[in-house]
Amino acid sequence: MTDDKKHDAGPTLLSGGNPQIPKGEGSGPVRDYLAAMPGWKRDVGQRLDELIVRTVAGVRKAVKWNQPFYGLKGEGWFLSFRCYTNYVQVQFLKGTSLDPMPPKSSKHDEVRYLDIRQDEELDEDQLRSWIEQASRLPGERM
Repeated sequence: MTDDKKHDAGPTLLSGGNPQIPKGEGSGPVRDYLAAMPGWKRDVGQRLDELIVRTVAGVRKAVKWNQPFYGLKGEGWFLSFRCYTNYVQVQFLKGTSLDPMPPKSSKHDEVRYLDIRQDEELDEDQLRSWIEQASRLPGERM
């Protein structure tokens, strides 16, 4: 197989359909991740990205560990998301400090999750509130 054919195939999808995107800072790697999200998950990812950008002025983006991260310059990261087989999982890195806490617990002390499934009605007002709250907390340095 030539390098051109490898490139045309697009990114490899890891377990659960999560795109394997090289780590990188800025909108470009996140745009590549969103474009590689399979099926209905792409719409969810684009909707999340747009909501985060509209909600948090000056938000910083990166792809790390095959998932988009969002944070503020000098403040660390407050949120990420990734694809699983049946849902897109939003990770709030200081989720136990949000009110109300996102519904799903984690093995990590402060992390909480929101799983978004296909055809599920998304409470954008609640999600926007969590994004706003998370962006005001000290972020994670990674």
